[in-house]
Parts: sequence; structure tokens; C-alpha cells
Amino acid sequence: MMTMDDTPPLHAAPQAGMTSPPALTGEQIAAQAGSMGSRLRAVRAEIGHVILGQDRVVELALTTILAGGHALLVGAPGLGKTLLVTTLGHVMGMDARRVQFTPDLMPSDILGSEILDEDESGRRSFRFVAGPVFCQLLMADEINRASPRTQSALLQAMQEREVAIAGSNHQLPRPFHVLATQNPIEQEGTYPLPEAQLDRFMMQVMLDFPTADAERAMLLATTGTATATASPVMTAAEVVQAQALVRALPVGEQVVEAIVRLVRSARPETTDDPTVREAVTWGPGPRAAQALMLATRARALLDGRLSPGIEDVRALARPVLAHRMALSFTARAENMRLPALIDTLAGRIG
Repeated sequence: MMTMDDTPPLHAAPQAGMTSPPALTGEQIAAQAGSMGSRLRAVRAEIGHVILGQDRVVELALTTILAGGHALLVGAPGLGKTLLVTTLGHVMGMDARRVQFTPDLMPSDILGSEILDEDESGRRSFRFVAGPVFCQLLMADEINRASPRTQSALLQAMQEREVAIAGSNHQLPRPFHVLATQNPIEQEGTYPLPEAQLDRFMMQVMLDFPTADAERAMLLATTGTATATASPVMTAAEVVQAQALVRALPVGEQVVEAIVRLVRSARPETTDDPTVREAVTWGPGPRAAQALMLATRARALLDGRLSPGIEDVRALARPVLAHRMALSFTARAENMRLPALIDTLAGRIG
């Protein structure tokens, strides 16, 4: 593990609209990281009792939460997306709720609405009834099945952590995270997510089918008389503390430069790569660089390290950039694949 004497210069900025907390010393960061690292190892172990064969997915979901972001889980039916979200909420002590998105779902079904209430004296007044978005971990199941009007109802909640109802702003609980799911197979009757909403997701996590050994273990664990369960390890307050610690972890100049180079090399307007200029119609914006900065720190903390490295940037390049880029029609007709292009760009950094 890296010692604080070897730690590169600190790059940590306070959240917008928030007062900067007192700066932590190197010893304080090391002590908190060591304590939090042991808790996070216990979190992964408990989740592993229930979620089998999806270690990479669990790592990315935990990284997203520690970095304070939202994730889009994309995979075929039956790969454990719903079970993953409910298990995460239970183990990390967060109030988790699930909304099944359908074409007839209205924004008020998610956000809540004001109703006319009458007290015992007959006086009438409007009372706000909070919707399911007022939780700490929201599972937006099959989010692309809802209309754009309903999808957009989540935009303010995801970005500002508050919702506006009838001219009044209502703050959401802390922490607040959206883990949305999307089925890549069945697209009939669905509404593709707009780019503005995709950009609000810190990561797009692809779920693949498990290996033969993992599927065998899953078969035995889920069809017997006993059901695997996970125990709570953290509280919601501790999750907020972990997120603050992630922002305090130092980041070296090499990592900062690698993030900037990677993001700029993926844009047709700023790249030096002729392939990107010809094949990519639009690339990642500044929010992608911010996501990489926080996610690399979170991955380092999850891995028991005090500072991220170039390998963290490479490991997170695809889930952070893939949904923030689009290939041209010609590139897709020539069978070019976006993940392969991102891997190529990530391999050049450092």
C-alpha cells in the first residue's frame, strides 16, 4: 500500500455550493482510509454471498456509489440486476426503492404530487405527498420503457439532488443514487435515453453471462432449501463519510494528465487521432473527466490504496466513456466497435 510520504500532490475541490471542510492531514487520510477499507472489504464479502459470478459488476457499482454518482446497468434478463441493487441497499444501510418504468408512467408517479387535504375544521390546504424518488438508492427498472417526459423527471433529481413540485424545491435524502437498468435485447416500444440524461450516469455497466463455474455455483445456491442472505455492514451516514474521504484522496499529476489526455483524445474536435475524427460523431464532455477523477479515487479506496494510478484510469475508461460517445453511420457499417476504440485510446495514456 502506498504511504503518505510517497503520495503525489493533492487535487481535491469542494462540491459546488458547499463550504470546504477542514483539510485532512496525510496521517488522517491514511487512518480513515485504512478503517474504511476494512469496512468496504466486508461489504464486498457480504454482497458476494448473494451475487455470484459478477465481481466486476459489483466493483463498478460500489465504485459509482463511493464516487457519489449514478449507474446504468445494461444486461439481458435474469443476470441479477434487481438483486444487485436490493443487496447493495441492504448491505450499505441505504433506503432502497424500486420503480418499474412503463409507457404509461407519469412524472408524478416518481416525484410525488400535491393533494388537496381537509382538516377536522373543514379548512382545505395542499399537502405534498413524496414519491418513491425520496429514498437513498432508487432502482429505475427498465428506464427506457418510460416516455421522454417521465425520463426527464429524473434529470433534476440526479443532478441537483432535489425536485421542484408546484414551485417548491424539495431536497432528496443523502446519499442519493440512481441505479437504472436497461434491457439491450428487447427494444420494441422503448424510448432511447437522450444524451443529456446518459451524461448524468457516471458509468454504464455492462452485465455479461457468468462463467460455467459461477453459473454452476449459482444453480446450487438458488434452487435448494436455504437461501443465501447478506447482512448489513455500513450505515447511510458511513456511506456519506466514505464519499467525503474519496474526495480527499490525493491524485498525482500523472493521473490528472492521463484523464485530460484520454477525454480530449476521444472527442473529434480535440483529438490528434484521425480515426476518432472520422469515426466519432460526438465525444465525452467535461463531466466525463470529472467522473473519471472521482471514480479512480473510489476504485483506489475500494482496493485499499491511498491514491489512484494510471491503471485505474484504464480500467474505468470504458464504463465512463462508452455511453458518452457515438460512432458515425459509416464507422458502424464498417463494423467498428466503440469499446475497442476506447480500449485503444486508454492504452496510449501513461
